[in-house]
Amino acid sequence: MFARTERLLLRPGWQEDAPALARAIGEEAVVRNLARAPWPYGEEEAQKFLSLPVDPDQPRFLIFARTGGAPRLVGGCGISPGPEGSLEMGYWIARPYWGLGFATEAGRQLVRIARAMNLPKLGAGHFLDNPASGAVLRKLGFKPTGKVTQRYSVARGGEAACALFEEGDGDGSDAVTPMRGRITGDDDFRQEIRLMAA
Repeated sequence: MFARTERLLLRPGWQEDAPALARAIGEEAVVRNLARAPWPYGEEEAQKFLSLPVDPDQPRFLIFARTGGAPRLVGGCGISPGPEGSLEMGYWIARPYWGLGFATEAGRQLVRIARAMNLPKLGAGHFLDNPASGAVLRKLGFKPTGKVTQRYSVARGGEAACALFEEGDGDGSDAVTPMRGRITGDDDFRQEIRLMAA
């Protein structure tokens, strides 16, 4: 499955993406905010990640910026089971691209894909020492549950406090870019997803 936004291309990762993935994610400031990624993260870790099977009900994408020349790998996002068993969305952006709105743009598309797939409402979380991720979740229409739990981070080598969020009633589009780049009807979007997946 592929998806495009105004500035981004979301697509599955391929083995030939391993060098670019290792460069993009291979910074401790990025990896320490993720639960499953190890540190240090090199090309071998990227190859292992890219060879993992993908459940069609749990899409996983690399994020490419498609403006200003050749597409550049700027991050990743996906849906996977959380520790409590419910589906959660996750994302990361390479450090040179922080603050450009890529996480919000990719996250909004990921939520729309989940809705088109009729997945249950998503959860999410962020480590308390990463408040920027909480700001992204709020822009996407996620609401804090008021719960903070300890979550294990492979890169940190231990547990850290994590604030939990739940998906709200919308995809957060109105909170970010009202009426720009939006598809007018859910049926149109579902058809677009079907065409991209074919």
